[in-house]
Amino acid sequence: MSAAPSWSSAAAIRAQVQRLWDDGRLLAARLRGEALFPLELRLRQPTVAQTGERFDEVRAWIRELDAGSKTARGYGYRIVWRDINHRQLGRNRIPDSVVFESDEDALRLIGCQAEARRVDQLAAATVSAFPQLADWLARRALVVLEQSEAWARILAILEWFAAHPRPVLYLRQLDIAGVDSKFIETRKALLTELLDLVLPAGAIDTRAIGTRQFEARYGLLSKPALLRFRLLDPAHHIGGLSDLAVPLAQFAALQTGVHRVFITENEINGLAFPPVPDAMVIFGGGYGVERLADVPWLATRAVYYWGDIDTHGFAILDRLRAGVPHARSILMDSATLMAHRALWGAEDQDKRFSGQPARLDPDERALFDALRDDVFGERIRMEQERLSYGWLQQTLAALIVGSGDSAYAFTRLR
Repeated sequence: MSAAPSWSSAAAIRAQVQRLWDDGRLLAARLRGEALFPLELRLRQPTVAQTGERFDEVRAWIRELDAGSKTARGYGYRIVWRDINHRQLGRNRIPDSVVFESDEDALRLIGCQAEARRVDQLAAATVSAFPQLADWLARRALVVLEQSEAWARILAILEWFAAHPRPVLYLRQLDIAGVDSKFIETRKALLTELLDLVLPAGAIDTRAIGTRQFEARYGLLSKPALLRFRLLDPAHHIGGLSDLAVPLAQFAALQTGVHRVFITENEINGLAFPPVPDAMVIFGGGYGVERLADVPWLATRAVYYWGDIDTHGFAILDRLRAGVPHARSILMDSATLMAHRALWGAEDQDKRFSGQPARLDPDERALFDALRDDVFGERIRMEQERLSYGWLQQTLAALIVGSGDSAYAFTRLR
């Protein structure tokens, strides 16, 4: 049995029109007033040879197309015929293409007339308030339709921001009828597209990119990032508190008498960090250590960074020194690495740091290069939480004694 013919069916024609709707071209042309119609669609059709070989199938195909046409249904496509001459069958005509005379014919065929009219209404209301959105509406008409129930509130948000640029308020404080903070939270990406077109350039911080920085981009207040730290000497506890998390601005203004500041990435290491006189430990937050550049009093303290002995650990140290150039590393040396050979792990190949740190001292750079070049083995890393606690205590004791403090000053805090 021969294969079923692949000639264009009425369903295939409808599918072509549906694709024009789905990719937004129908609505874009409608909103822009472009002359998309009359629209002609070519047909996959039988060859002259097939007309004779599969005559009954060809007749059935023609009947099916004709039954779906505007002639039969009152809407949809008009068939454009062409004449063929067959050696045995003589002169016949077959469908060559179909033509949609108007977008109403196309829209009714796919059942989208009501949706198109709804977009017309929403677009008219939008352009009336914000003419600068006309091109965006044509490009994103399907998004407007998807948000049709919420569109009045979206326009209210745009109008509010236009009247109150960079308001320095939390989302929760915006007084917009029918709009709560969750409504905005779930539509930040869409609102970014619109606000960027509606607001003047001075009301937009273009350095703030992405939904996580929506508030910064448009002058709203955002939940402050908290910096967590532990005070390692009871003499410096704050109102009896030793473990605190505060906004960075408050930490930058902290009045503290500590002389030493340790930074560690692992939370458990921060919690288990031994008592040290006149000291605190900061929970670093990976590459978030860069924010410590905004803490001016660190310039007058001894700062020590303890990270993983791997490519990223040294990369974080390098970034820390961009803002705190006098920071020293501890427990990130060859002796520590070799003393814990049994506890080595491996870095993920696709996550290794591939840059060139510029702020490492010669010993640190030599160890970084050895790790990067697999001198000690393939992708070697020593995670800080694997390090012996006794080794940590010995290192801290040596550091404190070496700085001139008595060993008793260290042990008295245990």
